[in-house]
Amino acid sequence: MTPNAASASSGPSRRSFLASTAVATAAVAGGMPLLSACGGSDGGSRDGTTSGKDADKLLPTFVASAVAKPDLPSKNGSAAGYTSKVDLAALSASVPEKLGTGAPFKIMSPFWGSPPKAGNAYYKALDAAAGTKVTWQNQDGNTYGEKLGAVLASSSIPDMVVVPGWELVGKIANAVTAKFMDLGPYLAGDKVKKYPNLAAIPSDAWRMGIFGGALRGIPMPGAPASWIVPYYRKDIFDQKGYSVPKSADEFLSWAKEATSAKAKVWACGDMNWTAWGIFGVRGSGTVGWDIGDDGKLTYRVEQPEYLEALEWTRKLFDAGVVHPDDKARSGDAGNRFTAGQILVFNSDMSAWYGKTAEQAASNPDFVIEGMDIFGADGGDPTLWASQPAGIWSLIRKGASKETVENALAAANFAAAPYGTKERMLVDYGVEGTHYTVKGGVPVKNDLGNSEVVNAWVMLAAPAAYFAHPDFPDVARKQVEWQQRMGAFMKKTSTFGMNIVEPSRYANLSSQFEQLEIDYVRGNKKLSDVQQAISTWKSSGGDKLRDWYKELIEKNGSGN
Repeated sequence: MTPNAASASSGPSRRSFLASTAVATAAVAGGMPLLSACGGSDGGSRDGTTSGKDADKLLPTFVASAVAKPDLPSKNGSAAGYTSKVDLAALSASVPEKLGTGAPFKIMSPFWGSPPKAGNAYYKALDAAAGTKVTWQNQDGNTYGEKLGAVLASSSIPDMVVVPGWELVGKIANAVTAKFMDLGPYLAGDKVKKYPNLAAIPSDAWRMGIFGGALRGIPMPGAPASWIVPYYRKDIFDQKGYSVPKSADEFLSWAKEATSAKAKVWACGDMNWTAWGIFGVRGSGTVGWDIGDDGKLTYRVEQPEYLEALEWTRKLFDAGVVHPDDKARSGDAGNRFTAGQILVFNSDMSAWYGKTAEQAASNPDFVIEGMDIFGADGGDPTLWASQPAGIWSLIRKGASKETVENALAAANFAAAPYGTKERMLVDYGVEGTHYTVKGGVPVKNDLGNSEVVNAWVMLAAPAAYFAHPDFPDVARKQVEWQQRMGAFMKKTSTFGMNIVEPSRYANLSSQFEQLEIDYVRGNKKLSDVQQAISTWKSSGGDKLRDWYKELIEKNGSGN
């Protein structure tokens, strides 16, 4: 059984990054709503956040699952890990009775790749097991924001809609409050016990589902100790006798040594995602704000480390150690990595397993490892915690009671914990149809790989975990990496808060992503970045700072 993936920190092109990893990651560094700071009526726009006791009153009662004890419990904000073989013939049921009535409802969700046909064997099996009848309206994940915005602006909204945190910008953020219902009457307090798998979702994740002063979003939990991983080819490092770099200067020196354009080998791809961690730069969106030791509230682009990270990444490009296709932003860096054309690349936690499984048969010498993130000077890094949830499924206002209950039944099924029949069905489909068991390990066939993807896993998930029955050592490495890195984790002043910024600031920071891409490639000057920061301040950044000051004063700090 595979894990719900933990969230990733912000990167220079999140949408394309997520597309390349097929949403194995619940990626969010940014914004959501809370209530007490600034607010309107329930039906309208509500900026701000709901935290503290106000939020606690809205949350479902937490009832931990006792189905399977992890071999590696969560530590330092990590996901849990399962490395022991599961007896597939003795799986327990977390949903002993069907909670759905079979009433039809529609779900719109992002999808990366080619969606399977309606009525396929996987969808039929899940509907039969959960007592549901879902019509999936899968939309291209690469352009999901455009479709989502259009749908929310229309009068025809599907019964259930999946909203990723990275799409919570502009009018979409406020539309979530206006167009989706308060689930409190169904889930708040002990009401959630009807849905035991939803009750086992951690409270911090549920807190992130509060929009406009009401519990609207069913969350996909993530581990706070989740960051982009700098992966390296351990097999080639060992063969060449390379030492793993432990400072920014060491990395540059190693990269020059390892690069041979003549041999068509470059040290790395674009390392900007990792540079944020090396230099201690906060994520984008609402978690980009923090009150420092000096008592000043600043945004990520105002950190001195922001420019330092960009300058270091540019040095890599200037030194010619970055693959030309990475500079041109073409092709797939992961494929270049497995081909040995680059020896280090950035990706989320899912690549550890994905690349291992992909290469196992054709390239048995292939070994992928996660490089520990180091501080720029070789000391300890400063890593900023990811939010505890970042993708939500929401139910439209006006949906019938039967529709709501069937949607919650589907979400409860999707949130089944590891070691259950439900989790097995969600992750692998039907034995004999989508997978076979070899040596006690489930292995998907071609049909499983084409149908058992990207759908039910988007509705909800249990607390973050890693489990790979075919490669248990990968799960161990993933958890241990997060635990090591989590020891250096700090939380921003807005950690755990679902904050909706006033819509007038929706596009305030939008220019930085492209500017970062251009600067590190030598297409923009440092003065261009500095001017953008000045423009950001004068065109609303300073006023937004005042808004955040008021919010934090009224709601308290998240750290």
